[in-house]
Amino acid sequence: MTESNPGAVVKQFILPAHWRRETALGSTGRSSMRSAWAGTGLLWLFVVGMASANVEEAPVGGLIEQALRSDHREPANVARDRFRHPREVLEFFGLRHDMRVAEIWPSTGWWTEILAPVLREHGEYTAVGFCIDAPNTPAYRTRITAGFTAKLAANPSQYDRVRHSDLGIGHCDEIATPNSLDLVLTFRNAHNWLKSGDAAAVFEAAFRAMKPGGVLGLVDHRAPEGQTEAAQDQSGYVTESRVIAAAEAAGFKLDAKSEVNANPRDTADHPKGVWTLPPSLRLGEQDRLHYLAVGESDRMTLRFVKPPH
Repeated sequence: MTESNPGAVVKQFILPAHWRRETALGSTGRSSMRSAWAGTGLLWLFVVGMASANVEEAPVGGLIEQALRSDHREPANVARDRFRHPREVLEFFGLRHDMRVAEIWPSTGWWTEILAPVLREHGEYTAVGFCIDAPNTPAYRTRITAGFTAKLAANPSQYDRVRHSDLGIGHCDEIATPNSLDLVLTFRNAHNWLKSGDAAAVFEAAFRAMKPGGVLGLVDHRAPEGQTEAAQDQSGYVTESRVIAAAEAAGFKLDAKSEVNANPRDTADHPKGVWTLPPSLRLGEQDRLHYLAVGESDRMTLRFVKPPH
């Protein structure tokens, strides 16, 4: 967290008493010795200061790469890195290792495998899951939640500090203490909220939880502008303008867009919607090689900010 860093190295070096003790040397000798010890002290000040700076200002890219290469990740998830560009996305959203971060609906934990280790020592990661105690909760949400919980429990060295909250409109409406989060992330969920009519409430919950000046990072399947809302709801794709309008209605301001997840091969007009493409491949063996060649969906990558005032 940004407020404190108790593990930081103190930027001070004190010479031991026997180094400072005067000896029975002449004034010239004492002067030379003092100069030598002073030089040594300055050298140590520099070395310790640099070490401290490295602890306090560790570039997040290196921590992300370390998490990406770690053997705690599931092989099937590693295979999707080339489509999801995790380092580039998280750097675009401005992730730092000392942030308070929440991810809304992490599902099976693809991004959790990266975010939890990066934030484990100096930050805070909250997985905002489904509100499975809500009435009429679909069975698949209960199943996903059980799998996610087991995943974290099986690897405490990576996940023991993960925090948990729930979001289900009308039942679990607060994802965190108001004005407490530096960064809120969500990946491929906005199309569901827009279809269900819950988008306004979800964006408002994120807005309440974030500090002024905080960032909302969002990725989703991108529909061509001009496509009807009915067609979007059926296909799983959504237009950027629709997402932006919903986020800005909650108080956010669009700060930047990235094309890091763009896929020009995706025409967004497939027989089974976005689920025609990998990893779902809803058509089975039908045209499988074609859809594998297309790859995962064309995606918007949007960065919003909560105004500071």
